[in-house]
Amino acid sequence: MKVVDRITQNRTWKALFRIETVTQNRVWQSIFRQGYPSTDENRAKVILNSLFFHIHPVRVRKHTLKVTYTYGLGLISFFLFGVLVVTGILLMFMYVPSVDRAYDDIQILQTSVTFGMLLRNLHRWAAHGMVLMVFLHMLRVFYTGGYKTPREFNWIIGVFLFLITLFLSFTGYLLPWDQLSYWAITVGTNIAGYVPMLGEKIRFFLLGAKEVGEPALLRFYVLHVIFLPTILTLLIAVHFWRIRKDGGLSAPSPKATPDPPMALNIPPNNGDARTIFPRDPRKTYGLMELVRGTSPMVEKGPEDTVTSWPNLLIWEVLIGLGVIVALLIWSLVLNAPLREIANPDVTENPAKAPWYFLNLQELLLHMNPTLAGVLVPGALVLALIILPYLDRDRADVGIWFASKIGKKMVLWSSIYTTVALIGLVLFDEYVRVRSLVSQPEILPGWIIPVGLMFILIAGLYLVIYRWRPTLREIFIAYFTGFVVTYLILTIIGTVFRGLGMHLTLPWQLPPGAFTL
Repeated sequence: MKVVDRITQNRTWKALFRIETVTQNRVWQSIFRQGYPSTDENRAKVILNSLFFHIHPVRVRKHTLKVTYTYGLGLISFFLFGVLVVTGILLMFMYVPSVDRAYDDIQILQTSVTFGMLLRNLHRWAAHGMVLMVFLHMLRVFYTGGYKTPREFNWIIGVFLFLITLFLSFTGYLLPWDQLSYWAITVGTNIAGYVPMLGEKIRFFLLGAKEVGEPALLRFYVLHVIFLPTILTLLIAVHFWRIRKDGGLSAPSPKATPDPPMALNIPPNNGDARTIFPRDPRKTYGLMELVRGTSPMVEKGPEDTVTSWPNLLIWEVLIGLGVIVALLIWSLVLNAPLREIANPDVTENPAKAPWYFLNLQELLLHMNPTLAGVLVPGALVLALIILPYLDRDRADVGIWFASKIGKKMVLWSSIYTTVALIGLVLFDEYVRVRSLVSQPEILPGWIIPVGLMFILIAGLYLVIYRWRPTLREIFIAYFTGFVVTYLILTIIGTVFRGLGMHLTLPWQLPPGAFTL
């Protein structure tokens, strides 16, 4: 900033570019109420007086600007949502949610509209990317302790943001009206039908009929373009607002260091001036930390903060540009899939749910549908919601994995979960529990799966017990187990399930069995 100031204050620059004639004009000043943000005061005013900037704090902690701390995952998720909004609106000009027109509209878009294929690719891959980025953002918040006091409620909002992101992508899956989307939605809504007592009503609400057809297409369209985006936008706004109100992003507590001394020149009785330092100089702040205080170090205190302009805003611009460039390159290299038109009489084999629900479909192969599709995911969501109210120790907030032992929890939990899960999947595929115990149905469907889950949970505790982990480190171990389970089941369902949903090597999958 000092270099910019020197250039703009140079006489030659002023002679060539008389900016003052523009910036001191009444029209200019009616739009921009302060000058160039070259001082902390003007930078603060830019943040406070701008509709788009005021959601930022005036100052942010340096630790939260480290790339290796946040990896920009929250910002990437937000920018992807912005891409989805813009490309979605443009796609609406060329799409009619009708069984007779939907598939033809997509084909015309891809073949006859300038940049139509690129537009659809951007929308498709941004949707998948947002699901992945929101998931990774949740992992970052958990592993850095960002869900703890006073951020418990914002963590809950984040959990619901992830769920709505999944449903938003799911509702858009049907709109191309091809074989891939038709049967993916059929499988997905069948999972919703396993909810006890309310399953059929939920499924009928989604489809508007007993089968996927015109009413389902219209309902998914309305959910996708109006209802879910509205809720998501409101929750994102509350999420950002709570970040501000909760003191910004989570970061380690600043080390307790004394305030820097403030020199005072005091003339003694003999007339010789001498310099003394008060023992406990106090800093005072005004509203939004804008008013000067009694200490000359108010702007560079122990909080280790910097102004949002330009330190945070530069990162936001760079991340936004990076997202757009990466998405454009990916969309130019790989086209979004489009199969033949949906045909209820021709069943896809294998018929798979969207990839982010394949973990649930994988569970359906091994246990009762209600247990796999409703109770297990419901219990996991409930555990995520109550998590911040159980772990209240703030000593490790802002520290990745909390401690060295926490890192060991991640490693050993990952190894344990991977080995146990793959072993159980292979056993049930080639030996089959139901061939050993088929009656009564409650045994293979409920008792054995639930019993195995409790055994695995207890086994993990025995693996990590030797390190005498704290409550936080225990949570890290089990959360890692959940994440690894989610990923492995998704990978198995995506890459290793072929005809009849049997295990198949990736290079032996039938055409169309592996599609995002």
